[in-house]
Formats: sequence, C-alpha cells, structure tokens
Amino acid sequence: MSAINVYQQRPGNDAHAESPLHHADLPSLVGKGRKNAGVTLREKAFLGHLTLRGDGRDPAFAGAVFKALGLELPVALTVVANDEMSLQWLGPDEWLLIVPGGQELSVEQKLREALGDLHIQIVNVSGGQTLLQLTGPNVREVLMKSTSYDVHPNNFPVGKAVGTVFAKSQLVIRRTGEDTWELLIRRSFSDYWWLWLQDASAEFGLSIEA
Repeated sequence: MSAINVYQQRPGNDAHAESPLHHADLPSLVGKGRKNAGVTLREKAFLGHLTLRGDGRDPAFAGAVFKALGLELPVALTVVANDEMSLQWLGPDEWLLIVPGGQELSVEQKLREALGDLHIQIVNVSGGQTLLQLTGPNVREVLMKSTSYDVHPNNFPVGKAVGTVFAKSQLVIRRTGEDTWELLIRRSFSDYWWLWLQDASAEFGLSIEA
C-alpha cells in the first residue's frame, strides 16, 4: 500500500482557524439565553471529517474498518459512535467518519493500513462542514418547523441519520440521544441556518453551550 497521498492537512498551532460559525461569536452568548431554555445549541467545531468509500458488501472491507476504528460499518440511514468518533452511512458505498480534531491524519493512516490493497477512497472534508448539536425538550418541535421529514420517535429513533430538506436547503439530521440531535451543515450555509435556528427556537428559548 502506498501512502504518497496521505499528508497532514490540519493547520499548525501558528495558524488562526475559524469555524463556520466564527462570525456568530457563540462563546460570547454562553449564559445569556433564557433560563430553562427549551433548546440548547453547541457548535462541535474543529472536528475531523473524513469520507470513506468502499464496497460495503465485502466482508474484508467491513472487517478492516472495524479493526481500524472499533466501529461496525453502519447500514442505511444510521450512525454508530463511541466516545471518540462516529461513522455515518451516506450511501451504499460511502460513509462519513468524524474524529476528534487533530486525529484526522493518524486515523486515516490506520484505516489505510487495515484496508491494505482493497479499492477504497478516503477524503478529508473537515474544512467544508461542521456539526451543530441541539439538546433539550423542544428540539423536535424546532425540527418539525424546519423539515417535512417525519422526526417522530417511531420514525426517527436514536441512531438514525438522514439527508433531507431543512429550511429550504439540504443538510443531514442525526439523532444521537433521546433529546439530542445533530445537524451536519455545510460551511457556505452556516449563517443562514444559524439565523433560521434562532428564529425557530425563539418561542421555546435558545441557550448556547460552549
């Protein structure tokens, strides 16, 4: 296996990094929202986002992924996770791997070593997207305002993840806990979704978490 195209893409500590919602200055809003707010938002910024492509029907591929990550290859419309990372199904031969910031290179190298000569593709897409975590008792109501996709627990259990229309645009909704949801958003639409979520959450109260 050749590692010619595997290199460190994350800027060093001397580079000033800005998250997609840098302009919103979320840290300055921590503690300023309504007490007992129905929705709490946190940007899970500067994580490593890697897309992985391969033959999900090949036991050798699934086994190598598990060997490298300790995660079973998720099936359609699901996301699996441990304390360190998550792996989400994007399509029949594509998955999104999210790892702690700074671990992108080492995780990619571990994957490539485990996958050996199998036909695969790994691409670092960290700079183009981010995760917004929404928690609280009224998150589902906000989602119902924003998308026509059925987010009732019977149709959207914990561990489900779907790409859908949200506020007249496209993003991915992931349910990671009973009252915890994540929005996987593109950098170019981050301002639009931030404004939308402020408006959609206004009646319930919105607080920001660091």
